Amino acid sequence: MRPFLTYAFILISIFGFSQDKEHTSYFDVNYFKGNIALHNNDILHLIKGHPEGTILSWNKKTYGFNDWEQRYNYPDFGASFIYQNLKNDVLGNNYSVYGHYNFYFLKRNLMMRIGQGLALTTNPYDKETNYRNNAFGSKLLSSTYVMLNYKKEKIVDNFGLQVGLSLIHYSNANAKAPNTSINSMTFNLGVTYNLDDEEPEYITTLSEKGKEKFIEPLKYNLVFRTGINESDVVGSGQFPFYIMSAYVDKRINVKSAFQVGTDVFFSNFLKELIYYQSVAYPELNVSGNEDYKRVGVFAGHELFVNRTSLVTQLGYYVYYPFDFEGRTYFRVGLKRYINDKWFGALTLKSHGAKAEAVEFGVGLRL
Repeated sequence: MRPFLTYAFILISIFGFSQDKEHTSYFDVNYFKGNIALHNNDILHLIKGHPEGTILSWNKKTYGFNDWEQRYNYPDFGASFIYQNLKNDVLGNNYSVYGHYNFYFLKRNLMMRIGQGLALTTNPYDKETNYRNNAFGSKLLSSTYVMLNYKKEKIVDNFGLQVGLSLIHYSNANAKAPNTSINSMTFNLGVTYNLDDEEPEYITTLSEKGKEKFIEPLKYNLVFRTGINESDVVGSGQFPFYIMSAYVDKRINVKSAFQVGTDVFFSNFLKELIYYQSVAYPELNVSGNEDYKRVGVFAGHELFVNRTSLVTQLGYYVYYPFDFEGRTYFRVGLKRYINDKWFGALTLKSHGAKAEAVEFGVGLRL
């Protein structure tokens, strides 16, 4: 599954563009400048200058007409565009689009934005013309950004100011090697402009009802995930993978559920890696007959926000015939419920900070 297909799923699931009187809108424009973080010594040669760029965003405010808006302190949701000059001819420039949420704290003066989307890089790795770029193995990348701003709206008429810090991450999640990835830590300064002169009052019906009670029995989940990835050996080829997952979850309240389950991995890229190591590195004692399949058990948490939820899981391989990045694995991503039983999922599987794959899945919750 190509990155642009999977991240289109995010943009569709996070927000809808219907206009109504229950919402107001605003734009913000931010200039940012900072540094590329040294998370891996392999990218030391790529850190030059101070990357800078612009973040342009459209935001839709909520006022509590839906219960989930009140539970999360009336967040905003919207879309963002980022242009970033990485200040290095090897890396080039990145252009990216995102769906995002803004969450508020400290009497709505502190805003935290979480955005997920797709980036286009102008100068990816090429074995002949750009072999030094070991960060981006493909032209299309996945991207995540987090912004933490102190914010004041409508200081002068409909104009306001915001200032803070942003973290911008680019990676293709091992869809194609090389994939060392880039993280930018930046300072940002921006201007906001509200498109509406008047705003509805915030609705507080949940506080009037008192503490919400939520009771749900154990639920059983089946998920099929797939995608394409490649080992760290450049040019070894992209191969499809298939994952079957079964788990049980228990909602402990209206926001959260805990999960326990198992994964069975059919990772075809490991077939090629096992053969390659058996031929090229006899000192590793790889025979070439090792099984490419793995079985893991995991525990996780699901945070429900409207019909979208955030999933985090920690797993351990109990069947592990070939050593690849260690026995512990992580999964984080989004689920979008189509109805009470069926859902789509877009997740990232990694071993520590090293991504293995972006997984596109469909599941059934019974």
